Amino acid sequence: MKIVLTGSIAYDYLMTFPGKFEEHLLPDKLHSISLSFLVDGMVKRRGGVAPNIAYTMALLGRNPLLLGTVGEDFELYQKWLEEQGVDTRGIEVIPEEFTASFFVTTDDDNAQIASFYPGAMAFADRLSLEQWQKESPDLVVISPNDPQAMAGYVREARRLDIPYVYDPSQQIVRLSAEDLRRGVEGAFALFVNDYEFGLIQKRTGLTREEVLRYLDLLVITQGKEGSAIYVAGQELSIPIVPPERTVDPTGIGDAFRGGFLTGYSHQLPWDLCGKMGALAATCCLESDGPQGHSFTSEAFIRRFRKHFDDRGELDILLE
Repeated sequence: MKIVLTGSIAYDYLMTFPGKFEEHLLPDKLHSISLSFLVDGMVKRRGGVAPNIAYTMALLGRNPLLLGTVGEDFELYQKWLEEQGVDTRGIEVIPEEFTASFFVTTDDDNAQIASFYPGAMAFADRLSLEQWQKESPDLVVISPNDPQAMAGYVREARRLDIPYVYDPSQQIVRLSAEDLRRGVEGAFALFVNDYEFGLIQKRTGLTREEVLRYLDLLVITQGKEGSAIYVAGQELSIPIVPPERTVDPTGIGDAFRGGFLTGYSHQLPWDLCGKMGALAATCCLESDGPQGHSFTSEAFIRRFRKHFDDRGELDILLE
């Protein structure tokens, strides 16, 4: 199965705050908030939603096509992705621009405050799915990116009759209500967390039942409560895999998507897709940065079977 991943490609600047943000928020002063947090440390990591998803899929033996725009500072990152097994032919370098940058501070409760500089990502609308139509992609993932590019990919996927996963997450507030609704209405699947799903309902006016009528698949991640999969009139509840340690929550949603989509690419049952996502997310949580986790397919299967019964079906990852 050929999967095309569109979305942000970025460097992540990760900082840690030794305390809790909530202790420094004054509810009656939120309209004039002015805060600065002295952090304990900062590291620079490879990131961006699309390569984060691609990285986990590559660990599990898949080679998705990455489609996005980057700056002149991306050469080493691109080489590293290719070494992991990611297809980077869809990446375009924008001269005299920096690769997008994500700045995030995490507190002791794993709450996060973040900001994002788009850089070269602002040129993502230059790229077209039509350029890759000859490769007959089976699925396109439309994840957070330049808003105009996201809207354009939705239109193209619908026109070219390519099924797509709609994953607007951080860009929900930047997309127009019309673009959000169009993205949902034409999607094969919608991936969101529970807060994002509430935002989509508020901005589009769609109820949960109306959303489900448009989709084949709805996946809502719920943090420590696991995830819910709505498909074929059923609701499947997927628990988390308890972490052995907690290091950094950045990118766990992307790792979940990478695990889930790998299962889907092998046509595994929906519950196994969700559980693969859950384990991949935990592996990411236990590591430093959104691409800090590493495992072989054999190790992934062994750990999976400590928590779930795959009925032997995950052996397909070894073929």
